[in-house]
Amino acid sequence: MDFIKYILIALGLFTAVILLFWLIGVVYSLIWYLFIAGIIGVVGYAGYKFLAGKDETPQLEEKTPIAIAEMQDFDRALEEYKQKTFEK
Repeated sequence: MDFIKYILIALGLFTAVILLFWLIGVVYSLIWYLFIAGIIGVVGYAGYKFLAGKDETPQLEEKTPIAIAEMQDFDRALEEYKQKTFEK
């Protein structure tokens, strides 16, 4: 009976070691695939940016916002108001 117990313990340890190596292999493979996918992604992104050129960069609007346009005419409007008000 002791002989069978030692054989079962040895088989259990052997199975545990094989499963451990399998798990390490799976994790290593996943990390390697992520690394390769990252390299492909970086190369693809850099290639896209290089081939797209400078034409697709976002631009600010050409128009002046309403509040700034009103402020540019404010000095002239204030002078006209002073002249009309204080000349009387």
